[in-house]
Amino acid sequence: MSQKKRLSLLGLDGAAILKEAKNLLAKRVEQPSRRAFLRNSLTLGGVAMLSGCSLSDDDNVEKALSSVSRFNDRVQGWLFDPNKLAPTYPESMITRPFPFNAYYGIDEVRHVDEASYRLEVTGMVADKRQWRLEELRAMAQVDQVTRHICVEGWSAIGKWGGVPFSTFLKRVGADLNAKYVGFKCADDYYTSIDMPTALHPQTILALTYDGKTLPPEYGFPMKLRMPTKLGYKNPKHIQAIFVTNTYPGGYWEDQGYNWFGGS
Repeated sequence: MSQKKRLSLLGLDGAAILKEAKNLLAKRVEQPSRRAFLRNSLTLGGVAMLSGCSLSDDDNVEKALSSVSRFNDRVQGWLFDPNKLAPTYPESMITRPFPFNAYYGIDEVRHVDEASYRLEVTGMVADKRQWRLEELRAMAQVDQVTRHICVEGWSAIGKWGGVPFSTFLKRVGADLNAKYVGFKCADDYYTSIDMPTALHPQTILALTYDGKTLPPEYGFPMKLRMPTKLGYKNPKHIQAIFVTNTYPGGYWEDQGYNWFGGS
């Protein structure tokens, strides 16, 4: 059965739904990447299936789009393979210089004092002590040359080194059956990820970039590097990590971005 016929049986005007949804998205000029993200997520079948309300005003269209986004999160979670690796590249393909990207300008990059820095670990973990950088650097390190993919449409290849996040979570006695791992950052950014992604072999607490100490513009003292996620899911300047079963949201996610954010 065609999408048009399905919509007709449901009593929905597919053309009108799509037109109204696009009109709402077009109004959000201040968030172009969110518009693109939601527009790419939107199909007539998806809206018809997920929206139980009449799309007669902006609030109802927004609710319908949010339903599509939540549905996409669930589908991405179902499809995610914790054992499938993202592509890796030779160092000759590293993008130089690697682009700076944040919700602020490079002149506003946060500078964290190494001597006083302590990583806070809380939530569903056995060991809640704070960590110094020298302790993290003493753990076994790995390197990866992987592609960073931005929701805005660009990508770049970089080399990150650090501690496998799964190793760190096991070291602090995290409950590996918990749903979420959240992050709070020195630049007031925050985000969260699912536990299967946290345990993925390519998810690392990055302490270096291109063989050198992670510079401030790339997230010193550490960032979470996940080649299986879009760029906004890779937090920089991490100050606190917590494990929880309560949905933590995120800086962009709370403004409408998909939470799962798979690349």
